[in-house]
Amino acid sequence: MTVATLELDDIQGLIPRGYSTLKAAGFLVLAITDPATARPALAQLSRRVENGRSEPSGTAVNLAFTSDGLRQLGLETADLGGFSEEFVSGMTDPNRSRFLGDVGEDAPQKWRWGGPTTPPVHALALLYARDPQALDRLEAEVRQDVLARGLMEVVRLGTTELTDREPFGFRDGISQPLIEGLPKAKAVRARGTVGTVGEEVVKAGEFVLGYPNEYGLLTDRPQCGHNGSYLVFRQLHQDVEAFWNYLDEETRRPDGTADPAAREALAARMVGRWPSGAPLVHAPTQDAPGLASDNAFGYFATDPDGLSCPLGAHIRRANPRDSLDPRPGSAESIAIGRRHRILRRGRTYGPVEPVGPVGASEPGGPGGPGGSGDGSERGLHFLCLNANISRQFEFVQHTWLNNPAFNGLYDAPDPVVAPRQNHRATFTEQARPLRIRHTGLPQFVSVQGGAYFFLPGLRALRSLCTDTRTGEHR
Repeated sequence: MTVATLELDDIQGLIPRGYSTLKAAGFLVLAITDPATARPALAQLSRRVENGRSEPSGTAVNLAFTSDGLRQLGLETADLGGFSEEFVSGMTDPNRSRFLGDVGEDAPQKWRWGGPTTPPVHALALLYARDPQALDRLEAEVRQDVLARGLMEVVRLGTTELTDREPFGFRDGISQPLIEGLPKAKAVRARGTVGTVGEEVVKAGEFVLGYPNEYGLLTDRPQCGHNGSYLVFRQLHQDVEAFWNYLDEETRRPDGTADPAAREALAARMVGRWPSGAPLVHAPTQDAPGLASDNAFGYFATDPDGLSCPLGAHIRRANPRDSLDPRPGSAESIAIGRRHRILRRGRTYGPVEPVGPVGASEPGGPGGPGGSGDGSERGLHFLCLNANISRQFEFVQHTWLNNPAFNGLYDAPDPVVAPRQNHRATFTEQARPLRIRHTGLPQFVSVQGGAYFFLPGLRALRSLCTDTRTGEHR
């Protein structure tokens, strides 16, 4: 079978690399105030954009645009015709907001940025560095390049130092798709384990435009789309104290005292993994740190009824693995799942230590795993890359995470990340002889801002800022 050769020199580095060695990051959300002045400034910035050929050692810059930003750069409506409808209409389109669950307190009208009542968003500069000091220098240089030169800073979104933990205290980033044509995917092929659950190699065209996707086709793309990708950005506030306080109240002993072990076990069942990262499918009763990186598991053969990992657990929704119809447990089921994968590139923000229930006590200090209730704001700058926003990100969000009837359940959206839409939800632990139902789950994650961006290939990026007929800035 022929494997497409990725043009890494023309692909922005965020797609194949992820910058795991660059621990510091900051995101500058920009608006174009004067297109004629902004184009040469962006052209200058584009020369700093990192490609995907190798892992950068010091800093990296990537650059993306909303559909309104592309219009500001001179693309006419006809030129935008090749872009996907969801990108052109944007994340805050009223129909799209309802589809994504961005209603009520999560409605775009209440967002801090990216919404209809906030300044327009046209561009996104993604900045990465090996440490905070290098990031400060990089940000200062980028600001000097673009600010007051036809662009204004809408908001600066900072991050915490990159670790393997998300704010609720669980290990994150374990299950990522392997992109065909990159070294990790080649290693899987060399081992002969392609198709094994947890080691699926996904066609490059699911993430990069211009290459065959999982249907064996080229995803629709505009003329300037080759080697580009759609970037979904959502700022998600995580109410860490509410999460652990709910679990604390739900697992109190009959005499009213806290039960830290029961609290952690219920949290693990809602997530589908223990805080260490060990999956419940292989460690159903207690944490097993030795399995922290375990990703080689399915559900159909080992846990079809959810007795180890509940049917509504977060990881079971985000990646159903081998449990999808029409033939659960088959290679066909796994292949269907590959058509809905996303490439996550998120970074957390807020204090580093996770927070538990205020006043709770256990080794490592008050609260949940190692933290204390300090009221600080924490969350995730959720970033994901996909070639088809509708079939990938939006499908996962609407059909798997937010769906209250997922896996035959009732009134049970994702217990961790889904919006509640004006009512609390239910989480069910499948068990014998009787299931255990936890009612009244509040909302733990809320949307603070977001937008759909296009991350062009490097040749297209420079062309957007340069008149290709004259070689001059447009």
